[in-house]
Amino acid sequence: MRLGFHVGQVVEQGYDPQRQWREHLEQVRAARDAGLSFVSWGHHWLIHPFQHFQPIPVLARLAAEVPGMELATGVLLTPLLNPVQVAEDIATLDHICEGRLIFGVGLGYRPEEFEAAGGAMGDRVGRFEEGLALMKRLWTEDEVTHHGRFYRVSGARPTARPCQTPYPRIWVAATSEAPIRRAARLGHAFFALGTQSSDTLKAQLALWRSELQRHGHAPPPDVPVHREMYVAPSREAARRLARPAIEAKYEGYARHGLPGVSGTLAPGIDALMPDPFIVGSPEDCVEALARLAALGVTHVAARLFWPTMSQAQTLRMIELVGARVIPAVEPL
Repeated sequence: MRLGFHVGQVVEQGYDPQRQWREHLEQVRAARDAGLSFVSWGHHWLIHPFQHFQPIPVLARLAAEVPGMELATGVLLTPLLNPVQVAEDIATLDHICEGRLIFGVGLGYRPEEFEAAGGAMGDRVGRFEEGLALMKRLWTEDEVTHHGRFYRVSGARPTARPCQTPYPRIWVAATSEAPIRRAARLGHAFFALGTQSSDTLKAQLALWRSELQRHGHAPPPDVPVHREMYVAPSREAARRLARPAIEAKYEGYARHGLPGVSGTLAPGIDALMPDPFIVGSPEDCVEALARLAALGVTHVAARLFWPTMSQAQTLRMIELVGARVIPAVEPL
């Protein structure tokens, strides 16, 4: 199992952005030194309860800082973007990081982002599928003509191909049945986001594997999940410290319009800490990660930075994960 650092885009509005960038950079270096396997960076536009930076330029900057780690767009909202631009950017980024890129993609859910992109949320599935198909052609064919519903190119010759052949591994973000079926139909990993219980995840993975087989696809090598994680020396300390941090994050995302957030919090924070959230001592966290490994999970993108946390607290948590969690989960 590979444990990665999902860089939390959960810095409150008004925080000095240059200080924020320096702290993110310090966190990523700490994750590298602690032995985490990959860095995941998300994507949103416009006002948000939290402020954050955009993934492609950030990951390009981080490539030189973390030469032993993979870099993941976690996830890029491709229906908002021109697929030719994305194909060129991803090919370039894959070379910058020398073939260590994972291309995580998702639909998006905020109407204001689609308005800014000049599209409609109702078209996001069509844009996603057509755009991804066009990107793959641009990465693998010498000349591409495509006259589709949303995108048109004639005799297109991309300026760069990815470092990886035929292109980086693709993770398709999913929380429900339709996108899981879509990921399987396209032959890609589905990237399970962090609010599904282990029982739900088990059923979703069974559906995904069944659909892969039905569509004649071999199982992809990656089974990635995102998990909310808070580690402290003891279970009691972890739960006490995690409670205000988790509440601040999810209350912000509820204001932001993330579907299902209110339902996620309905049972109460304490009920979510054993599962799906990974909150506790290092030993508790290893047990939770072992349960995921038993389901076949290969990559866990863990949030290790939360609102209400100081930089010193974040660095201590990363160090603790490196010292007492990673040595136990790497063999899983």
